[in-house]
Amino acid sequence: MQDHKELRSQLEQARRIAIVGAKDKPGQPVDRVGRYLMDVGYEVYPVHPVRKTVWGLTAYPDLASLPCPVDIVNLFRAPQYCPDHAREVLALPWQPSIFWMQLGIRSPEARVLLFPSGITVIEDACIMVDHAHLLPNAAKTQG
Repeated sequence: MQDHKELRSQLEQARRIAIVGAKDKPGQPVDRVGRYLMDVGYEVYPVHPVRKTVWGLTAYPDLASLPCPVDIVNLFRAPQYCPDHAREVLALPWQPSIFWMQLGIRSPEARVLLFPSGITVIEDACIMVDHAHLLPNAAKTQG
């Protein structure tokens, strides 16, 4: 697992987060996490192949369609899809600093693919929980 001091620094420096598998269905973990990240001031970019909007924001069909680079790619996808998302990240003209797989999601293959790039890979952890723990006073201070 990531060093807490380093992860805190990365979360403080990050401004933009793409949420892959974004849905604004009440009660779903992705909905709570997406709303939390917006509430604490991150620019959130929903990524979903079918949805046109999520949380009132434009949704993008894939990472390559995003209008700007993001600092964190946060995945709410089953583990078997994570290697393809890692390849998608590696094909981008820019790279995020963190490839974050949410609680319950692990992909050794994605980790191995991304290791040479220097992108931090987080597995089986909730970005909302870690953010609240590492930056408890960060609400509304990102912007």
